[in-house]
Formats: sequence, C-alpha cells, structure tokens
Amino acid sequence: MLTSIIREKKIFLNLLHSKLFIVYFLLISSFIASFLSAEELKKEVNVYSYRQPFLVKPLFDKFTSQTGIKVNVIFAQKGLLEKIKLEGRRSPADVLLTVDITRLLEASQTIAQEVNSDVLIQHIPPAFRGQQNRWFGLTQRARVAFVSNRLPEVTQLTYTDLADPKWQGKICTRSGQHPYNLAMFAAYLTKHGEAATQEWLSGLKQNLARKPSGNDRAQVRAVYAGECDIAIGNTYYMGAMVENDKNPEQKDWAKSVHMVFPDNHTTGTHVNLSGMVMARYAPNKDNGQKLMEFLVSKEAQKIYANLNYEYPVRADTLPSPLLQSWGILNPDTTHAADIAANRTKASRLVDIVGYDR
Repeated sequence: MLTSIIREKKIFLNLLHSKLFIVYFLLISSFIASFLSAEELKKEVNVYSYRQPFLVKPLFDKFTSQTGIKVNVIFAQKGLLEKIKLEGRRSPADVLLTVDITRLLEASQTIAQEVNSDVLIQHIPPAFRGQQNRWFGLTQRARVAFVSNRLPEVTQLTYTDLADPKWQGKICTRSGQHPYNLAMFAAYLTKHGEAATQEWLSGLKQNLARKPSGNDRAQVRAVYAGECDIAIGNTYYMGAMVENDKNPEQKDWAKSVHMVFPDNHTTGTHVNLSGMVMARYAPNKDNGQKLMEFLVSKEAQKIYANLNYEYPVRADTLPSPLLQSWGILNPDTTHAADIAANRTKASRLVDIVGYDR
C-alpha cells in the first residue's frame, strides 16, 4: 500500500513538473518573441519603385542572396507617392525609390521618416542627402552639352556660355518646363540670383535652333541631322544610345557628338539624383534600413551605376569604363534641397521669357 502511494506521488510530481516546464517554456518563448520584430520573422521588405524593374532586379537579387530577405517590388512610372499617401498607416511600403530631387524632397516632406544610419551618412556626401536624413541620393546624372563633332575645338563650356550670341540658332533642348531642365535652371538661379537667371534664360531662348520639343535623345538626333550644334541632355542618354542594339540608328546619333561637362573646371557640372526614402509607416523598418545600407555599398553602387549609365554617389566607387571614357565628372556640390527650393521660381522665369514658345 505504501509503495503504491509513493509511486502515485512520484507520478503526480513528474506530471506537475512537466506542466510547470510547459508553462516555463511558453513564458520563455513569449519573452524571446517580444525581442523579435515582425520583419525578422517575415524576412521581407516592400519597395515602391519609379525605377524600371530591369534596373533594380539585379540589386535586389544580390541583397536577398546575402541577407535572406525577400524584396517585394511594385513598379510604376507615376502615382506611387500618391499611393503611399492614400494608404496612410496601412501602407505596406517600406522604401520608395525615385528619380529627381524634387520628387525626393516632396517624398521626404510627406511620406518619409528619418533614418539614423552611420553607414548612409558616411558614404553619401552631405549635398546628396537630406539634412534631416529623410532622403538619400543613390546615383548622379549630369546635365551636359552634346557638341557636334563638326566643332572638335569646343571642349570646354560654362552654362553661362550657352546664352552667348555666338550660339544663336545653334542649340537644341527639350521643354524648359521639363524637370531635367528646371533643375538645371534652378541650380543656375541658386548661384546667380533671379535677375541674372532671367537674363541668361532669355539669351538661351534666343540661341535655340527650334521650338523646344522631344526628349533628350531627340536633341542629339537633331545635332546628327545638322539642325543644331549643341544639344542639352543627361549623361545616361549617351550610354543608352551607344549600346542600343534594338535601335542601332541611335549609335550613329551618339557618334556624331562629343560630351562637354559645363563648369566642370570651376564650380562643377550640375547633377540631378536618383534616390530613396524610408516610408513613414514602414512595417519592415529594420529590413528597409538594411536594404538602404546595402544600396550604398561599393558592390551595389557599382552594379546600380553601371546598369543605369549613372555616376555613383560614393566618392570611392568608380563609374563604369564607358562613363570614364567621357572624362572625369566634377559635380556641383550645391545642396540638392537648395536647388529644389528654387524650382518654382525657375519655372516662372521659363514662362516669363517665353522659352517654350
């Protein structure tokens, strides 16, 4: 009888200990889980991208292979910023990739949050990131002169030179109200003031060979056709033409010009940016920051810049051999936010001088 009682007591104690262990295990699991963010459990990051898929997919594939974090991408040519605003706190967006400083600035003021990252601050120059760390540049594209090879002696220019009467009827540009030109005009205004910029724009208008129309490549085509001697465009279009096997006639357009970096030997050539922001309600914030930091790594900067025919923002990362063959870019270091702040004034001056008429 006594033996039976002792045996039952041991069984009861073992059962009690087992239940206590289960409770203990559940408590410990809950405690550990409280230190694991949802993004660490999900291992994903959501990107809204204005940049075309073929330009960013190799980067995201590399990031996933190194971190195990899956990158989900929504691509659109327009409307992503508005989409994030409408989604509000329910937005799945973690990171927004975009082009043009004005878009970056608008995003930073409306849907972005501050990112305190020593990696980003170390590798992105102050002129190419927001002062409150709400936006960060990734690559640079310079606004340059494509000069006809009929003028081999023209190897240096300033932006001011473009208004010199000697170029009357010799210059082609796209619309003065296009963001690429507005950024260039706003950069000039930031340096020289409103009155001088209006005079300069009026002189540039007088030098146009035709009414502004078409894209940047169309201006180079006009030089090839003999309609003008100088076209204004972004550097990456040269790369897109030189290596365009789908439309090989564009290779001939590219061969008809040489590139001149205005103000390259003085204050620096105007550059615009592609860049990124962290969405305000990012559900995977830590993973989003990991992706942003990866995108400024030397490896990613090289991949990104080479795919886009653009210049890395990291000073210790060389551009592609093709871009190096065009010469050394000395970028203007006027803060991008200061340039963006003058865009509205620049747009008004474009209308005042009748640039597009």
